[in-house]
Amino acid sequence: MLRFLRAEFAVLAGGATLVMLAIFGDPSKGGLADPVEFTLHFAWVFGIILLCAFSVVRHADALAGMLGEPLGTLILTLAVISIEVALIATIMLTSDAEPALARDTMFAILMIVLNGMVGASLLVGGLRHREQAFNLQGAGAFLAVIMPLATVALILPAYTTSTAEPTLSPVQAVSFSIVTLLLYGVFLGIQTARHRSYFVQPGSGGEVEERAAAEAPGGVYPHSDHSIAYHIGMLVVTMLPIVLLAKSLAKLVDYGVEGLGAPPAIAGVLIAILVLAPEGVSAIKAAAADQLQRSVNICLGSALSTIGMTFPAALLIGLAIGQDIVLGLDAAGRILLVLTLAVSMLTFGGARTNVLQGAVHLVLFFVYLVLIFSP
Repeated sequence: MLRFLRAEFAVLAGGATLVMLAIFGDPSKGGLADPVEFTLHFAWVFGIILLCAFSVVRHADALAGMLGEPLGTLILTLAVISIEVALIATIMLTSDAEPALARDTMFAILMIVLNGMVGASLLVGGLRHREQAFNLQGAGAFLAVIMPLATVALILPAYTTSTAEPTLSPVQAVSFSIVTLLLYGVFLGIQTARHRSYFVQPGSGGEVEERAAAEAPGGVYPHSDHSIAYHIGMLVVTMLPIVLLAKSLAKLVDYGVEGLGAPPAIAGVLIAILVLAPEGVSAIKAAAADQLQRSVNICLGSALSTIGMTFPAALLIGLAIGQDIVLGLDAAGRILLVLTLAVSMLTFGGARTNVLQGAVHLVLFFVYLVLIFSP
């Protein structure tokens, strides 16, 4: 029992936080005029959600070690993106969220993943191993789907004429949601069944060898004495505090953005950090262990899942509650997104990577951060 309590501390902390808020009331509902009280409450809620997110990824990593690639990474990606969708949906349904929240979150995740996480992974991997190999067909498949979906979700709405704002009409929203989900479903079929070999480390003799390398000392998968059913159950249970605390976090973020005069886009960045911090650690660890394909699967899989799941979810929720969802990026955002996609094509257009590609992506990430505060 003591071992279980130590291992699942995140669930206990999340449950205790929910109980305390139920008993003593949620301070965010009454407005936090005291800056110290606001800071402490925000740090506590943000920290608990982040702790639970790391626990979700830990269970997903354990499943990855048991199931092998690419199923393991797919479970990790879907678990993390489910957190993102749950956070956005909860915030949209329970607070006066910014109409551009979904757009800002998707854009932030794409920039953090395609530039921050990819750049850090390639830099760390290049410094430790000089050059690293990955499966060109797998990376090409990811980008072939990411590019059109990102364009439809974040660029096209700025040019459509059915609505005055950079939004989509109901017909466009339903149509684009359906085709996005269908295309993402086709990709999942390719990744998990028809062409699984595209997403395995080059030179690997198969999933057994891939799994053995990852579970070796210094590998990327944690050892587990529990069953697959245990990790699946705990993964779901650990996600509950994240979803239930999302409303409190939304009010804190709204209050902080308004009180500090921060850019509205910072709300999307905070959600992206919560979602991607654990996954970013996994991607960098994989690159450091010379398992670059797993790092590629995590990074590009997160970018694709963000568009494939968050985009239609936000549109359908917006239609259900009668709220227009602002999607089109401004001119600077469109340029940065197109540049990021073009650089990603060059980075993953060859069979090996080095520190130069990592440095280029990190520079683009720095540009994105500057534009948030100085557009």
